[in-house]
Amino acid sequence: MSATHILIELLGEIALLLWGVHVVNSGVQRAFGSELRHLLGEGLRNRGKAFLAGLGVTALLQSSTATALMIASFSGAGAVELAPALAMMLGANVGTTLIVQVASFDISYVFPLFLFVGVVVHRRARSSMARDLAQTAIGLGLMLLALHLLVETMRPIEASATLKLLFGAITGEPLIAVLVAAGLAWAAHSSVAAMLLVMSLAGAGVVSVEAALAMVLGCNIGSALNPLIDAMGGEPRKLRAPVGNLATRLVGAGLALPFLGPIASALQAVDPDAGRLAANAHLAFNLATACLFIWALPQIARLLARAFPDRPAANDPATPLYLDDAALSTPSVALANAAREVLRMADVVEQMLKGSQSAFAHDDVGRVLAVRRADDVLDTLFDKIQLYIGAIDHDRLSDKETSRVFATLALAINLEHIGDIVDKNLMQMAEQRIADRRLLPPPAIRRIEEMHARLCEHLRLAVAVFMSGDAQAARQLVAEKESFRTLEREATERHFAEMRTGRADQIETSALQLDITRDLKRIEAHIAATVYGLLERTGELKASRLAPVG
Repeated sequence: MSATHILIELLGEIALLLWGVHVVNSGVQRAFGSELRHLLGEGLRNRGKAFLAGLGVTALLQSSTATALMIASFSGAGAVELAPALAMMLGANVGTTLIVQVASFDISYVFPLFLFVGVVVHRRARSSMARDLAQTAIGLGLMLLALHLLVETMRPIEASATLKLLFGAITGEPLIAVLVAAGLAWAAHSSVAAMLLVMSLAGAGVVSVEAALAMVLGCNIGSALNPLIDAMGGEPRKLRAPVGNLATRLVGAGLALPFLGPIASALQAVDPDAGRLAANAHLAFNLATACLFIWALPQIARLLARAFPDRPAANDPATPLYLDDAALSTPSVALANAAREVLRMADVVEQMLKGSQSAFAHDDVGRVLAVRRADDVLDTLFDKIQLYIGAIDHDRLSDKETSRVFATLALAINLEHIGDIVDKNLMQMAEQRIADRRLLPPPAIRRIEEMHARLCEHLRLAVAVFMSGDAQAARQLVAEKESFRTLEREATERHFAEMRTGRADQIETSALQLDITRDLKRIEAHIAATVYGLLERTGELKASRLAPVG
């Protein structure tokens, strides 16, 4: 077999290995995306829990890079402290070693079983959870198949002096071996894939034991580059966790590199098999790095905070704070970021309602203009949120997360409609009232203030339902909509009474009150509409208010 043929086969097998990692990652994300994000959020409270959470999540995802991207998103958004985030990254690094340890054993009889069971379950499963788990099994089978093919392809290399010379030249110097392996891990977006290749090379005797150890160090450095690159170009604080993760690996590799010979001798005493030796070195390096740095993480976090200080808050309130593009590769985290930005929209709407309330009680055009500027902020946030949600890989979302997408969009759309009603209707009437120097009577102002206060209360209730999924609170919110019909009916009756007096000024004032009431009722309808999806899923919303005929 020619050298060209072998290299082409290696490229195809590496591609199959990477695709297997992607299939596993996608299947786990779809099956447990929300639960994994919750586990990360719970773990990021102290260093011990954070380390274990990082280890567990990475063992499931088969990729420390995916875990690191989620952690960087949490830390960059300021949702968690930096020290626990770094501890979780140390745990994620150890989690990848467990996957490599399993793969280092002879499991050539296992991958056909994974593939067969995965395909059968995927074709017959009715639930999305079962299909996602079947996809995960198929991905594991593909990874193990790729590893089996790599080992078989390496066999001719043992007898090929030319190929041995080629690989020996590439990895002859430890520093060059580190750089080559780092480049492989970076390009693969996976230290697991790079480590499996290193184990195959070592097991076939293509590279020396010391070169294999140097490549193990390179794999650990290279897999830390992707989260760092993804965090570049944004807020400086987003660089803290990725830089801290890379720094711990660089220091660990720098300490280990001069002692490759003694380390190799010690590991050979444990297990002389070259492939297993590389896997054991990977485990030992990450355990040693975790033990070395976990106690110093608070001090490291303070250094990183000084090196990458918070950027002064932007003056433009329409600038999104949570729409982190780096999180788009992890749909569950991206969806949580979009939800947090929608909550900012809710805050803007509440400010607009309070401004609208004062615009009818005071002759201040400045308050009207402030409300209209707030609507511009609302429109900008809405546009950015739509684009961000559209960029999420919806094929990787579970059914539960897809429902969350619709709930997030429903809240955002209704908030944007409320902003339009306040801006284009209520503020136009307020501006005209001030221009005409028309004063509303005190009872009318009190009624308007009461309606605005109730709307603000209902808006806060709608946000609570969005966050908690409380069906009882949702029913309460829809029931409250009926009270605004009563208020509109009362306003209509008062207007008819004023019309009978024949006094033009009172009729105009009464008509203004009626228009205000109707627009506030429309706002109430949009607030109630935010919870319709939840009530439809629980079967508690009628399809029509029409009474049955006959």
